[in-house]
Amino acid sequence: MATLRNLKIKTSTCKRIVKELRSYEKEVEKEAAKTADMKEKGADPYDLKQQENVLAESRMMVPDCHKRLETALADLKATLAELKEANEQGAEIGEAESTIAEVEAVVKPTEE
Repeated sequence: MATLRNLKIKTSTCKRIVKELRSYEKEVEKEAAKTADMKEKGADPYDLKQQENVLAESRMMVPDCHKRLETALADLKATLAELKEANEQGAEIGEAESTIAEVEAVVKPTEE
């Protein structure tokens, strides 16, 4: 049985994963710039290899975050639908709907 508390938790989960995804995307940009700078300056091959490993790990986290976000979004939508069927009322429902719209905007561009 879905409750408003569960809905609030799932809404917060989606928001947290979106924040995490944006953080990883910024990290990838930063590490890519650092790697390019190291190549340009002719850094030590070992250091460059280590930096490339850091960049590769950061890049791996982005698709992982997308998968977790899609799962959390589906879970949130299911809970929201269940609560709407039960005619529940509350601020949590409006917040969940706005979060769903926000998350869909983040998820859709990568599916194209």
